[in-house]
Amino acid sequence: MSSAETTIDEIAGAGVATPAQRLSSQAGKHPRGLYLLFATEMWERFSYYGNRALLALFMVHALAFDKQFAASLYGQYTGLVYLAPLIGGYVADRYWGNRRSIFVGGVLMAAGQFLLFAAGSMLQTPSTAIMLFYCGLGLIVGGNGFFKPNISSMVGQLYIQNDKRKDSAYTIFYMGINLGSFVAPLICGFLGDTGNAADFRWGFFAAGVGMLLSLVVFGLFHKRYLVTPSGDPVGLAPKACSKAQTASRNEPLTRQDIDRMIVIGVISFFVIFFWSAFEQAGVSLTFFAEEATNRTLFGYVIPASWFQSLNPVFILVFAPVLAQLWTALGRRNKEPSSPTKMAWGLMLLAVGYLVIGFGVKDMSATAKASMIWLTAMYLMHSLGELCLSPIGLSLVNKLAPARFASLMMAVWFMANAAANWFAGILATFYPSAGRTPVFLGYQITGLHEFFMLFVAMAFVAGAVLLMLTKPLQKMMHGVR
Repeated sequence: MSSAETTIDEIAGAGVATPAQRLSSQAGKHPRGLYLLFATEMWERFSYYGNRALLALFMVHALAFDKQFAASLYGQYTGLVYLAPLIGGYVADRYWGNRRSIFVGGVLMAAGQFLLFAAGSMLQTPSTAIMLFYCGLGLIVGGNGFFKPNISSMVGQLYIQNDKRKDSAYTIFYMGINLGSFVAPLICGFLGDTGNAADFRWGFFAAGVGMLLSLVVFGLFHKRYLVTPSGDPVGLAPKACSKAQTASRNEPLTRQDIDRMIVIGVISFFVIFFWSAFEQAGVSLTFFAEEATNRTLFGYVIPASWFQSLNPVFILVFAPVLAQLWTALGRRNKEPSSPTKMAWGLMLLAVGYLVIGFGVKDMSATAKASMIWLTAMYLMHSLGELCLSPIGLSLVNKLAPARFASLMMAVWFMANAAANWFAGILATFYPSAGRTPVFLGYQITGLHEFFMLFVAMAFVAGAVLLMLTKPLQKMMHGVR
């Protein structure tokens, strides 16, 4: 019998600390399993964001897709990436458990990245390259469906139900996400975004290696560290769970459960407006960085893909600051509720687009904007993300009934799916020479009008969510 399977009575009888004593002695500390999930997610996000940094540029410069088609396809692909967790979450909850789902998902995503490497190696045969490209994207979509909702829901399973450390745990986990997404554009962009279409493959190859590292880390340590405070393994298939875990899964839904699930649905709707504007980073903002930004620094031309590292580096810098802020406000009973924080996130997103909209307002068609405007925008977006994304992940975990933990996490990602699909549609309105697109009667004659579209969208969504915070708090039944 493994240590993870040892019963509470055996532990107590052997003179080892009981679960209650263990919880007391570790108050304020985080379990080692959190840092294992941190490392696993860090390398998986390195893989995903390394791919994202190159994807739009690869479609335009290597596969010769026009920008509008590339933007639309980008939105469809990233939308499916976040829609697939609905299936992966269901399979995990009913059949496989989190651990097996993560392994299967990781293998599929690694295979997808190496197929993109193969596509980049076959550019001399365009039909073959395009076929491999679509197959690679399909495998990444399927793999993410199994990987993403399960690793996110496992973070919360390492803690007892009302553990106050969960918010900070998800913030730490979120730093892992952003450490991977910070390094990815730098390495994959350095290898692939060289101005030579044949080099894109090496960026995708590096992304595939990152996914393999994620699998190795998880495979070596998951049995040892992924346990509850009482020592039960987390993430097993339903049939392998302990009696206590199974009972929790089979409890009937209460009125409180239903109210809380409704809250998850409501906040998920509002994050669509956040991510559809935020995810312009991988497409229209990358086009803006490449075409309309002065990227020369000390005589070196910075690759357009590198600007996607600004967001994660700001996250890494400011995540501890905001974590301390929430803790300090909590001690004074002044910490805002989770929906309020998320409304602030939307407002900060609007401010970011307002900043860059101001920077390009009087810019001529042939001029290029200073990097300072793009940098300032990403700073505001990063602060907004910290108010919305880790808070939302933690809130979904706290509100979701145990039997639907992964499925409710998948609902959260379904909102991301809708947002990414919408982001692709919005990116097709990016202005270019000879085009003056119209969005719902709003004519986009230049970059200023394009960016102001996102200002209006994010501000209105944030204001409405702010007005709904009090009724949402009531439906959360004590959860903050």
